[in-house]
Amino acid sequence: MGSLFDKSLSEILRESASSAPTPGGGSVSGIAAAFAAAMAAMVGNLTIGKKKYKDVEAEVTVLRDKALDLMSTFEALVEEDISQFAKFMEAYRLPKNTQEEKQKREQVLQQALKGATETPLKVARACVELLDLVCKLAPIGNTMAISDAGVAAYLAEAGLRAVLLNVDINVPMIKDQDFVAQARKEKEGLIEQASKLREKAVSIVSERMA
Repeated sequence: MGSLFDKSLSEILRESASSAPTPGGGSVSGIAAAFAAAMAAMVGNLTIGKKKYKDVEAEVTVLRDKALDLMSTFEALVEEDISQFAKFMEAYRLPKNTQEEKQKREQVLQQALKGATETPLKVARACVELLDLVCKLAPIGNTMAISDAGVAAYLAEAGLRAVLLNVDINVPMIKDQDFVAQARKEKEGLIEQASKLREKAVSIVSERMA
């Protein structure tokens, strides 16, 4: 199986709409976040090289490069999400005819569930990084493209909130309560951070568009 990102956007949409289990909600959330990073990078690219923004070019270049790095991170995490789901399905299909088989299946299943919970948390952490980046880019990016910084902020927060639904659906099945408590605590913290950063970024964008 090749990378999802080797396919056309039309193919990805059709596969997402099909009855195939992947790409599912986690992958689509990661794709949304990748587009958010792309929008941030675009604002940077439309600022770099412009005489009017010469004084901030070095700073914007760093931010643009970081946005591109995050875009690549999201791509990798989409592939990881698909892989983690495959591991979960493999574990779910393990035989359970004997007590030994049941114990082995449960152990593998619990590991798979943790993996399927950790990946969306990674996506969410990267979304917070991106939102922080947008807050730095929004005040200095090219005003002709500044609305796209707002798009980046909205998409990044949406990707974060959406991907964290995978945490919500997995943790009730996880028996390690310390892991569950930590995952839930981190999830709430990431949502709070994202909300504040999105609000800040959009406020800056709105002021610059006025």
